[in-house]
Amino acid sequence: MEISVRKYRQDDINDMVKLWNEVVKEGVAFPQEELLDEKTGKIFFDSQTYCGVAEDTGGKVYGLYILHPNNIGRCGHICNASYAVSPDFRGLHIGEKLVKDCLIQAKENGFKVLQFNAVVATNTHARHLYERLGFNRLGVVPNGFRMNDGRYEDICLYYHEL
Repeated sequence: MEISVRKYRQDDINDMVKLWNEVVKEGVAFPQEELLDEKTGKIFFDSQTYCGVAEDTGGKVYGLYILHPNNIGRCGHICNASYAVSPDFRGLHIGEKLVKDCLIQAKENGFKVLQFNAVVATNTHARHLYERLGFNRLGVVPNGFRMNDGRYEDICLYYHEL
């Protein structure tokens, strides 16, 4: 399967909303609890600094990422990102392509550091990917993420200088 990453287009919004909502419903990675619809999804994705989608040669979307400032003012040079890969296509290195593209786009958009505030400790595939790509772990926040079943998991903070 040939997968490439490109900037999202307005005609991707429905696929992006569906994919985003799948991850939110899983309740093991994103802090969001509210689902997006076509209207709120358009507003959400349009408000990001950059959004990328991973697609095959036929245009089917398998993953996405959002990139935006992590803070404002004196900390506005630090960005944050979130990644979503279709559950049926995980393990095919789509996430790696998304993260690598995100690092390029973050730098091109003037950011100096990409920081992740809440990588769930049990999300070992993501953590190993980030560490393999040169992200540094800052530390752990005990019980920082509430899972769907009500349990709390630790979250890890990571950063990558661009």
